[in-house]
Amino acid sequence: MHDHAHHGHAHAHDAPTGRDGERRLFRVLVLTAGFMLVEAAGGWLAGSLALIADAGHMLSDTAALAFAWAAFRVARRPHDDRRSYGYHRFQILAAFVNGLVLFAIAGWIVVEAVARLRAPAPVLAGPMLVIAALGLAVNLVALALLRTGDRRNLNIRAAALHVLGDLLGSVGAIVAALVILATGWTPIDPILSVALSLLILRGAWDVTRRAGHVLMEGAPEGFDGAAVKADLRAAVPGVLDVHHVHAWMLTTERPMVTLHVRLAPAADPAAALAAIKTRLKERFGIAHSTVQIESAECVD
Repeated sequence: MHDHAHHGHAHAHDAPTGRDGERRLFRVLVLTAGFMLVEAAGGWLAGSLALIADAGHMLSDTAALAFAWAAFRVARRPHDDRRSYGYHRFQILAAFVNGLVLFAIAGWIVVEAVARLRAPAPVLAGPMLVIAALGLAVNLVALALLRTGDRRNLNIRAAALHVLGDLLGSVGAIVAALVILATGWTPIDPILSVALSLLILRGAWDVTRRAGHVLMEGAPEGFDGAAVKADLRAAVPGVLDVHHVHAWMLTTERPMVTLHVRLAPAADPAAALAAIKTRLKERFGIAHSTVQIESAECVD
């Protein structure tokens, strides 16, 4: 006897969160793309290589945010015969790719910083300070939009890390501009860029690692198969044995589990099945489960 949760119910329940995340990402995308154009123009007019380089950084972030936003759009497509779980996993793929892009951005920042240390370029600190301050304001708004969204969603987290990288870049540019205005010491700009790139790498590793874990069908965070077996045997009357427990995640918000349960001869299969699924949802937070009920030895 098999049973599993209906896909449509889960989709309907999660739709508001997905649409809210999509709207927030689109607003951040517009803010980032708009300021990127302003920064590129300001850097060109001021002759600031630092601002032009940061605009290039924001260009890559704009592409990453567009990819993350598209992932939400794709994830809303209904499941079909070829993709019975739908397209939700595309969000995890987007988060994984964005994590890799963050590694590349951090590497590019370090290479660029080394080049500037070897051949310092003149910087107009006044215009740099004004534009960097505007960038900080824009990035603070963008980060606030994403941080008030669903923090469990890796796609949102990856996008937030891109924005955080821009925000830290703006802070670094402000500090560098102030130091240059006060002392004329231009190496402060590339030195701060390297320090900030290390913070970006830390976040990139976390997102890439977690997304990779989901793509490799890893178990949900904190899941303990032995604890599930023991709990079901103790909490559900008639359960003699629980085995073949496999847990994974469609996305970080959608944990799933399959398991086999052997019941006592006198146990009611329908009642036991309902109790098992309720227990999995309430005790372990797993709303989608596939349970095989057995009354004899497992044929597998």
